[in-house]
Amino acid sequence: MSLVKLTIKGISYSQTQNGAYALILNEVEGERKLPIVIGAFEAQSIAIALEKEIKPPRPLTHDLFKSFADRFDIVVKQVIIHKLVDGVFFSSIICERDRIEEIIDARTSDAIALALRFDAPIFTYKNILDKAGIYLNNPSAESNPEDAENDGVLSSPETFGLEDESNKQGWSKHSLQELYDLLEEAVQQEDYEKAAQIRDEIDKRES
Repeated sequence: MSLVKLTIKGISYSQTQNGAYALILNEVEGERKLPIVIGAFEAQSIAIALEKEIKPPRPLTHDLFKSFADRFDIVVKQVIIHKLVDGVFFSSIICERDRIEEIIDARTSDAIALALRFDAPIFTYKNILDKAGIYLNNPSAESNPEDAENDGVLSSPETFGLEDESNKQGWSKHSLQELYDLLEEAVQQEDYEKAAQIRDEIDKRES
């Protein structure tokens, strides 16, 4: 079976499960998306790995695993989403130490969170993408071509949460220095969703 390389398109709030998130993976050489429902903790961990500018004051579980692996010279080579049963995706982490390769079973959300920290590629099999891959069409894309690349995903890889959350929280009322102070406070409190929203407001003003 042939492997298909995937990239992370974004994270959006799940429309089917309360308190869950949908991780949207995109095939590199194609238009299909692979949505995977994940928990809030895993969504936060993946978002932090994507948000290069946000560093947690203490290591999260996946950061701890990365430090542990680095200490013992274990490298994650790739992640493969290899099975889909009753809507549940199964993944394997391909590791290497002293030129010996090992395959470790893992939840897909954990595997992807680790793949990001090791800069490891993510793959799935073509038959899984044929079965579960979808095209996310944006009805407004034809009238507004600039929005076509969003493909209905609520958040880009650099954004954790809805795009208009900054307006709801009133970030626009704060000065730039106040935003930097709020960003530092949010990181210290480990409120990474809030930190991402503030960071986006800062980037918008400085761009």
